[in-house]
Amino acid sequence: MEIGRNKFVTLSYELRTNGVEGDVIEKTESASPLGFVFGAGKMLEMFENKLEGLAKGSAFDFELKAAEAYGEVNPNAIVEIPKNIFEVEGKIDEELLTVGNHVPMQDAHGNRLNGLVLEVGDEKVKMDFNHPLAGDNLFFKGEVLEVREATEDELMESCGTSCGSGSGGCGGGCSCG
Repeated sequence: MEIGRNKFVTLSYELRTNGVEGDVIEKTESASPLGFVFGAGKMLEMFENKLEGLAKGSAFDFELKAAEAYGEVNPNAIVEIPKNIFEVEGKIDEELLTVGNHVPMQDAHGNRLNGLVLEVGDEKVKMDFNHPLAGDNLFFKGEVLEVREATEDELMESCGTSCGSGSGGCGGGCSCG
């Protein structure tokens, strides 16, 4: 069976940034592999494109350029925020506002964002809201451990809670069977 839409895929792999000799940033083994429903929109589109058609036992190695992965660094995603928005009951948690910390936040529309603290001043905090891997080329090397039909439960889980709720389907391009 080959990797394709609505198949459950299990992989072991190593992920490096910026080439075959780059830093290893993630590694899965066959004892705790990555498993996902192919085509459900949960993985990078180009990652899935490179895996499509492979079968159990197939080895893979490929690079995704930054633009195919998490994009280039967007200078507009590096912003200065008034320090007082971090106040809780009139106090600022100075440990939270430490250079290098990732701080979970929300934008004006309620979307969750993670910001990296770059600088802390008296009145402002400079934060980077780019994805941590923005600007990096990603090199994947691994093996397909399993390809099988996804179960109804896996299809529903991959789509979120809207499957089967009468809300008109999953959205996001996934299929709930």
